[in-house]
Amino acid sequence: MGLTRPFSETVIARAKREPEFRAALIGEALELIAENDVETAKSIIRNYVLASTSFVEVAKQLGKKPESIMRMLSSKGNPTMKNMAALLSTLREMEGVKIHVEATL
Repeated sequence: MGLTRPFSETVIARAKREPEFRAALIGEALELIAENDVETAKSIIRNYVLASTSFVEVAKQLGKKPESIMRMLSSKGNPTMKNMAALLSTLREMEGVKIHVEATL
């Protein structure tokens, strides 16, 4: 059996290499929140932060402590909608991502 690594490491490595993949992670996190899958969205956002910036930088942008952001995105974290929206808005701006919503009828 070949050597494997945790899935999150694979995601982080790809996000470090590919700006398009990082943008897709933000979009996927937004879709997951809209579908009420906050746990998976938090995991994706955590991987995004690890790959693209740092908890220190994100916290600085939000005017919060890095520990607060880490706790918010932990498996036990329970972020408010206000905090999650501020976080996603900040990441979107930092990455230069524009969100487009379209109806599927």
